[in-house]
Amino acid sequence: MRLVLVGPPGAGKGTQAEFIAAHLSAPKISTGDILRANVAEGTELGREAKGYMDSGELVPDQVVINMVRDRLAEPDAEDGFLLDGFPRTVPQAQELDKMLADLGTGLDLVLELVVEEEEVIRRLSGRRTCRGCGKIWHVEFDPPAVDGVCDRCGGELFQRDDDKPETIAERLRVYARDTQPLVAYYGAQGKLVGLDAVGPVEDVTQRAYDALASYGG
Repeated sequence: MRLVLVGPPGAGKGTQAEFIAAHLSAPKISTGDILRANVAEGTELGREAKGYMDSGELVPDQVVINMVRDRLAEPDAEDGFLLDGFPRTVPQAQELDKMLADLGTGLDLVLELVVEEEEVIRRLSGRRTCRGCGKIWHVEFDPPAVDGVCDRCGGELFQRDDDKPETIAERLRVYARDTQPLVAYYGAQGKLVGLDAVGPVEDVTQRAYDALASYGG
């Protein structure tokens, strides 16, 4: 099965992508992983991307698209894959359709993890990161024994800038502007399935499995 996972920041895409890919016995392909692999291996695309990264610039769409194209052409993706973090925009989705058509295939399904904005802010703004070991705690869902102190190493816990409500609100605005239009794009193709992503992780995972089963996955 060829699958794309979409959803706002804090929807749990990374967690669910791991479970779903394992369930499908398919590779999980994320742009972050591809980018790091190309840079580490010193590929031509990796060197090009590193040039932009070293100068503090965003890696251009076309470089990312070329990396995705190369990755989807690898043998382990021939019978299926799960894309996490790509496409992020409708133009990227159109490029994905073209590259899959060139490979003689197409997407089977797009799973949208549906979470209300208030829940996203609740999830992300409650995170606290240890300055010592980097473990992430949550003031509500996974609190340390002593407020502000890491159980693992005794380090100080702090709130990253990315987890502050005002930053989260901006990330959600960017998602609504750039990525939310994918819902209409894939909905028009009849490939979109919305998935309630609120509740225990295992419940959300089971909903995903049930949705996939309905489509032969």
